[in-house]
Amino acid sequence: MTDLVLSDRQDGILTLTLNRPELRNPISDADMVEAVLDALAPLNGDIGVRCVILTGAGPGFSSGGNINKMGEAGGLNAGLPAQTRRNYKDGIQRLPLAFEALEVPVIAAVNGAAIGAGCDLALMCDIRIAGQSAKFAESFVKLGIVPGDGGAWLLPRVVGFSKACEMALTGDLVDAEEALACGLVSKVVPDAGLMDAARALAAKIAANPPHAMRLTKKLLRQGWRSTLDAHLDVAAAMQALAHATRDHNEAIAAFKEKRKPDFTGE
Repeated sequence: MTDLVLSDRQDGILTLTLNRPELRNPISDADMVEAVLDALAPLNGDIGVRCVILTGAGPGFSSGGNINKMGEAGGLNAGLPAQTRRNYKDGIQRLPLAFEALEVPVIAAVNGAAIGAGCDLALMCDIRIAGQSAKFAESFVKLGIVPGDGGAWLLPRVVGFSKACEMALTGDLVDAEEALACGLVSKVVPDAGLMDAARALAAKIAANPPHAMRLTKKLLRQGWRSTLDAHLDVAAAMQALAHATRDHNEAIAAFKEKRKPDFTGE
């Protein structure tokens, strides 16, 4: 992992911080994509990581694309359309797939602006909380481009089709209170208390049995794109796995004995 993504792990909670504050943490450059992917890669195999918080260094969450590299044959645009397509497939489009495959819950702690691909990065996370100064924009259309990173798939699933169309077709900014009203975020807190609120929420998640928590996240994700009958089949199979864990038996015993459970990930 490079210093483009800072990592801090405490009590089963891993905080990842995008660390290019001088550019407000763009994520479209190849080195940043690789840094994020490298940070996520080991997490499914590490049962000790029970929740992830993703945030940005400095005054903004993420500016999305690096505006300094946009234009004719700049950044992801190779000039040759066939190569530009490959740049997206081999670059930024790997991020939503990586977040989709991740078993560990991810909380986006949105500080300041989350613009374009930065907004979509927040959408890739499972839970979003925002500081009061946070702003969101699905702003690709204002630059004469489209959401090439999966935003047009993610946004309607989070805020509904009508609001997603409004955001994507106008490109207008949405402040934190409007984001709360439309379900883009689940909580708005004072800027100074954002990371404390994110850690408190992460701690509540991390206190639960890790296998059951991971299976629950997978079921929620699977339900986005599944029919009910197919989802129920998967739920039954995952429930069989959960019933076989030591932590399930420990949860039942602790409940009956009126004590705090000791979950070990077994």
